[in-house]
This record gives sequence, structure tokens and C-alpha cells, in this order.
Amino acid sequence: MVPARRLTRACALALGLWVAWPAGAAPEGITVLSWGGAYERAQSRALFAPFTAATGTPVSVARYDGGLADLRRAVAAGEVPWDVMDMTRSEAMAACREGLLAPLSPSLAEPAPDGTPAERDFIDEAFGPCSITHSVFATVVAYRRDAFPGQRPTRIADLFDQRRFPGPRALQRTPSVNLEWALLSYDVPREELYRLLSTRRGLSLALERLAGLEELRWWEAGSTPPQLLAEGEVVMASGYNGRFFDAMVNRDVPIDILWDGQVQEHEVWAIPRRAPHPEAARAFIRFATGTERQAALSRYIPYGPSRHSAALRITTHADSGIDMRLHIPTHPLNAERSVTKDEDWYAHTRERIGDYFRAALFPDADETPSVD
Repeated sequence: MVPARRLTRACALALGLWVAWPAGAAPEGITVLSWGGAYERAQSRALFAPFTAATGTPVSVARYDGGLADLRRAVAAGEVPWDVMDMTRSEAMAACREGLLAPLSPSLAEPAPDGTPAERDFIDEAFGPCSITHSVFATVVAYRRDAFPGQRPTRIADLFDQRRFPGPRALQRTPSVNLEWALLSYDVPREELYRLLSTRRGLSLALERLAGLEELRWWEAGSTPPQLLAEGEVVMASGYNGRFFDAMVNRDVPIDILWDGQVQEHEVWAIPRRAPHPEAARAFIRFATGTERQAALSRYIPYGPSRHSAALRITTHADSGIDMRLHIPTHPLNAERSVTKDEDWYAHTRERIGDYFRAALFPDADETPSVD
């Protein structure tokens, strides 16, 4: 038998990672805060289990639905239970400004397999003061095919047209993306969205459009919209493109994705300030942002890798053999009318926009919705 320490080192070398843990110290387990469902299952197969095999470090996962309230409380109390957080970039930017996250250097990421430095291999703006982008995902609208046997939705404006496309809708309980779609339904040019949303008139137009929807369900957990569509509770729903792909491919739910108006954003790794195992957390991020691991993740869920070298290695779905390149948000056919979320705008306006959103649509609510 190969001794456990030698076996771990062999696995690490095979996977392109070797962590020099202190002499005589076994790697401690880490806790990753992630989003559950199909996304977490994909991460487990592509990232968490391989990282444990490579380093001997167990990975446990805690559920996250966005927002900074829990992180603020944990950091203030000095009792942070997580080592790594999987966050949207806008929330990471806001958390970094509040001093809730540890600094991360671009030098943490390893070079591409051909030796290209990481900073040249990653997409633009992948490195923040406290985060590293690992993938690009999209919030999209999906609809049940059997709800519209004749004419089907083709434009994001159809989300708001309940005369031609009747039936209940489901939207995330957040201003983000909903405001952009509402203005797009008025034919506002994509390049003017955030300028107009910075005015009272623009916000009013968007909120009036949202308030005009009938039979509207609000969701918070990413697993909810595919389930609502699967059960026929709604005919159209917003959600994450990877979750809808999972429902179509793995559960045979009769839905299609409306790519028009998709809102793309960065998903990042970050380390909370006062994380219990910061060195192991950095080792995980270095591993998970490597070219091979990013390409591996794209075989389980169709999110665009943040590394050019990984994007070139996108192939087929690990279980069904479907060509994953056609389901990535950044594919030219899907991205033709996409919107890139202005994460800096949201990071600076989150409280004000949240207040307007709540006052217009949830006047009796006791809490401000997330603006991720």
C-alpha cells in the first residue's frame, strides 16, 4: 500500500496542485459558502472532491442565498464559520469596501498550462481587491413550452406581455436584473440602462412595469424557479441559466431559455475576514481557479470560465454528452443581446435602490430585499 501522505502528494501533483503544509500538520477541513442545488452538485464533482483528493483537506458546504447581513454579524462577532465564499462580484465589491473580506492578490492564481501569466489568461476585471472571478453566469427567463403551443416568447419584453403570453410569472426578490428587464421592455438601449436607472424617472418607469405584472411569485433560493416551472405553478420565471439547463437535461422539464436580455455577471471566490483557515482557503481558491478545474466545472453546469485557456477546453456535458458550448452564456449566439451587469453601480447604490424597490413592491415588508 502507498502511504496516505505519499498518495495525497501524488494526487496533488496529478491535479496540478501541491500545498506545502507545515511539517507534521495535517490539513484542516474548510467550509465553503455556496448556493446549493445543481450548482453545488457540479462544484462537488469538479472542485470539492478533487481538492480533497489532492490535499487531504475535507470540504463542507453551507447554503448561501446572497446578501451581506450574516457576514456582517459574523465578522462583528469575531465568529466567522466559513473559509471561502462563492459570491456575485457586486456583493463582493460591497463587502470589500466594508472591510468584511480579506485581501486577495492576483498572484494567488496559477499560470495557464502553457505558461501564460494568470493576469493575461483571465477575462477583464476578473481580479478585485478581495475577490477572483471564477465564472460568468447569466440570469435569464425560462418558459414552459406547453404553455405557449403557438407563438412563443422571443424578446424580454414578452415577460411583461401577459395578454399575448398569459399566465403567472416568478421573479427574484431583488432589484437586480428586474430593473434592467423592465427598462428593456420600453426599448431603452442597453448602453443607457444604468444612466436612466440613476434617475428618479428611470426607476419609476422600471418599478411601474414590475408592479403591473399580475399573478407574480417572488423567489429567493436559486432552486425555486426551476421547481415552480416543473410543477406548472408558473409559465415564465427568471433564474440562473445553469439551473434551467439542469432541469432540462437531468429532469426533462419541458422548458426553453429566452436568451434575449440575459444579464451576465461575474461569480467570484472570496475569503471572509477572520476566516478560521485562511491558508487552506487560499489553497482552495488557487486550485479551483486553475484551467483544468474551470474546464471541468463547465462539463457539469454551463457557466462560462473566467480563463481563456479554460474556455478553449469546453467540450460536452459529463453525463449526457450534450455540447456545452451552445449553452454557455458567453457563446456568441446566446450573448448577441446580452446585458453586462454594472456591478460597480450596484455596489455603490445597493441601499438606495433596495429602499425604492421595497417601497414600491413590498410596502408592508420588514426587511430590505437583497440587491445582488
